[in-house]
Amino acid sequence: MNDTSIDYADLAEYDRRQRGIERHLLSAFFGGLAVGIAGMLMAGKGPAWVGQIYDPYAYLGLTLAVGATASGFGWALLTTFLAVASSLVAALGASALKGDPVFDVVGGSAAGLNWTLALLVGLGLLAFATRRDDVWGDLAAGAVGAALIADVADRATPGFIDSERSFWPVPALVIGFLSVALVLVMRRNGWGRVRALVLSAVFAGVFMAVLAAFVSGWIPLPV
Repeated sequence: MNDTSIDYADLAEYDRRQRGIERHLLSAFFGGLAVGIAGMLMAGKGPAWVGQIYDPYAYLGLTLAVGATASGFGWALLTTFLAVASSLVAALGASALKGDPVFDVVGGSAAGLNWTLALLVGLGLLAFATRRDDVWGDLAAGAVGAALIADVADRATPGFIDSERSFWPVPALVIGFLSVALVLVMRRNGWGRVRALVLSAVFAGVFMAVLAAFVSGWIPLPV
């Protein structure tokens, strides 16, 4: 009888886990649809800074949330890809319904779509890795923060690749503060937060230095 009760408890736990995975899959799918459709409907409407914050940071927030709440690495990969793919398909579908089917809804160009997809899925996997309580979790949190901060710096700095004059100061400051807050939230202790912030600053600084070298011509780009 004791063995039977243990089996029933294990089965109940397994059932709860499976239901949780199913809910996570559905949440990732419908969350992606909602973000993609909302982004397309908002395109070209309202203040410019609203659109600049929404795209790409709403998509980044979606993938980070999905990756961080996945039940395993494989599920993080699957659900993050599902969320990103559904958001891109929804955005493209909404643009087609509006009579203007375009492939630059997310990523800025058709070629940027693939890069955006890979980047978002990668960030989702990093978000899952931040659940670790060791130095690898700090490293993952630092990489997430660095990606966000570097993107903000790139868009806010005149002469850089994706620079936008209207992105400074309001959108840049909002996303910058939120990026720092996100790094702090992803770590569970003081030293972990310090290490993650330091790593974010180092990674972002290296990225910006390399980007500046490309822009200034110190590192020639192959033609």
